[in-house]
Amino acid sequence: MLILASASPRRQELLRSARIPFEVQPAHTPEDPLPGEDARECAERLAREKALAIAEQRPKDVVLGADTVVVIDGQILGKPTDAADAARMLRMLSGREHQVITGVCLLTSGRCSVASEITVVTMSEISEREIADYVASGEPMDKAGAYAIQGIASRWIPRIEGDYSNVVGLPVALVYQMLREQGLR
Repeated sequence: MLILASASPRRQELLRSARIPFEVQPAHTPEDPLPGEDARECAERLAREKALAIAEQRPKDVVLGADTVVVIDGQILGKPTDAADAARMLRMLSGREHQVITGVCLLTSGRCSVASEITVVTMSEISEREIADYVASGEPMDKAGAYAIQGIASRWIPRIEGDYSNVVGLPVALVYQMLREQGLR
């Protein structure tokens, strides 16, 4: 059985849509970048830490860990700490291009496979009023980079280059490929 080390409803919906059966067991691990760590390294390390935390409890299962970060000007944007932080992030992203990076770790029988997906996202300019209204909606509060491409923020994203599901929170094609490489699909 595939165990998803995440409580994210977005990740769960993506796996369900792809008809990849799974159970959920959230890993409660800190999601902070280390000093000097680049975004890809951070996303992959956090995915691995989440998978390892659950694999210790369920050594006979296949465990999937994932972590998504948003990067602009080399700065990693995780989940906002509060409304002011969400507004700050949205101002940074407004009218600019950024990267969404999701690290994925698949653990099975002691074997650890780690990879990541990068998608480039272009965001239109967002007015201060739109930012305030969006933050007040609550949608950005548990999202890396303070926005959900599949929600209200879709109105400000005219273009992406890469995997859409990666921006939602899980690069499904990459996960499926990793499962196939380990003979699990």
